[in-house]
Amino acid sequence: MTEREWREASDMRKSTASFAIIVLSAAALRFWSLGAGLPYSLGVDEPEIMGRALSMMQSGDFNPRFYDYPAFYIYVQLAVACVRFLAGAMSGEWYALADARPEQFYLWARAVTATLGTATVALVYFIGLRWGTRYALVAASLMAVMPLHVRESHYVLTDVPVTFFVTLTFLLSLRANEQGRAVAFLLAGAAAGLAAATKYTGAVALLLPLVAAWMTHGVRPSRLAGALAAIAGAAVAFLVAAPYTLLDLPGFLNGYAVLMKSYAGRHPPDAPAITYLKHLRNAFWWPGMIAILGGVIFGIVRAINGPGRVRWTLAVLFPLVFFWFISRQAMVFGRYALPLVPFLCILAAVAVVAGVNLLRRFSIPRVVRTALIIALTVGVILPPGIQAIGFNRTHGAATVAQTYNWILANVPGDATIVIECRNLVAPTRSFKGTNVRQLRDMTYEDYVAQGVDYVVASSQCYGPYFENPKQFPREYGEYRALFSRMREVARFTPPRGKPWAEMIIFKVEP
Repeated sequence: MTEREWREASDMRKSTASFAIIVLSAAALRFWSLGAGLPYSLGVDEPEIMGRALSMMQSGDFNPRFYDYPAFYIYVQLAVACVRFLAGAMSGEWYALADARPEQFYLWARAVTATLGTATVALVYFIGLRWGTRYALVAASLMAVMPLHVRESHYVLTDVPVTFFVTLTFLLSLRANEQGRAVAFLLAGAAAGLAAATKYTGAVALLLPLVAAWMTHGVRPSRLAGALAAIAGAAVAFLVAAPYTLLDLPGFLNGYAVLMKSYAGRHPPDAPAITYLKHLRNAFWWPGMIAILGGVIFGIVRAINGPGRVRWTLAVLFPLVFFWFISRQAMVFGRYALPLVPFLCILAAVAVVAGVNLLRRFSIPRVVRTALIIALTVGVILPPGIQAIGFNRTHGAATVAQTYNWILANVPGDATIVIECRNLVAPTRSFKGTNVRQLRDMTYEDYVAQGVDYVVASSQCYGPYFENPKQFPREYGEYRALFSRMREVARFTPPRGKPWAEMIIFKVEP
């Protein structure tokens, strides 16, 4: 039996009905409350992508002049925005580009991210089939309910799309290993190129087809040809998807240098690796983390001893390298770890199914054994699922909506508003709205000097200091001094049990 024909000793019958239920559940979690927060509350970087896509649509200038991200997902959203505009024109929503407002495009844009997130679950299933149907079902189920992935699938950001392309690269690298043809490695490399064109960290995915080519015997015409084909596919796909990397080479080099300065800056107090482990623990919970650890150990043993060495090597090597890569950077956000998640779901599924197989070897009464098997599977999948449902139930805080509506009804259209945090964006009417990190970063005199009329405080920012004034005496004192000199005109407090931010609107009066 060759390595390409080998599978784990498990039931290999396809389960179409179970697969359909998993994908539909994944779609439900990602499309549920998709429009929550629009137009008053946007994801932290959503305007960075949507603003440039809409500017391209209105100007016809396809140079993004922005290189914090490669341009591919901006172009995807440009295409979606054009279709949305044509649909709106046919239904009479507007008669010219100038009539369309930015907030009218966000729902369609978010739907693209949610679709890619759902498709990633399907890819995990097809990858899991290389181990067996039970592995595929457990891995896809865990990916479907993964709260970190569910949450980020609601926003127009690059993290879910790059996770899709990294997972696609994994699948195509496995297929290339099975087929043993250079053209198959070319396609896997092209998927890695699209991952890099979506977000620079996606370039790490090129490791997958390169390692697969090196470990695959009998590649036609040779393993070197397979590796070179993967590199060529990645380069061509990247340049086609992000052409201004070359067409505006000085702009790209300057923008990339500025970006790398941010990533290479001063590290936060907690080590990035510890922070990312905390994010993963919060997503998988302890049962899932224990399963992942077991899957990594099992995978390393199989990668060394076989059988199925290529699959096991790719499943273990990429998450280890990618985790090391992001842990060396100064900028740390939980969503940066998303490309790890499909691999971790596969490894957790390995541990769960291996544990089930181990239980079946003992002479335990069938009822007890069945209960243990159910408890093992549910223990890994249920906690993330509850967390994902909880996010959708609370997504889109009512207090933020109330604040937005109060501003529309009571604040003059030419007023200048400063809002802390990013959980509220000022209405796009004629307000001069600005979001800041924290209101305390400026004094009362600064606000007066800059002609600010209103400020909006959010407990998402000031809350920790008011809850623990003894722990943060300076920050608490700065907020108290600021609030005492302004006139409170509205306050929106969430009901008991709702994890929403309290919002306070102050009038700045010299």
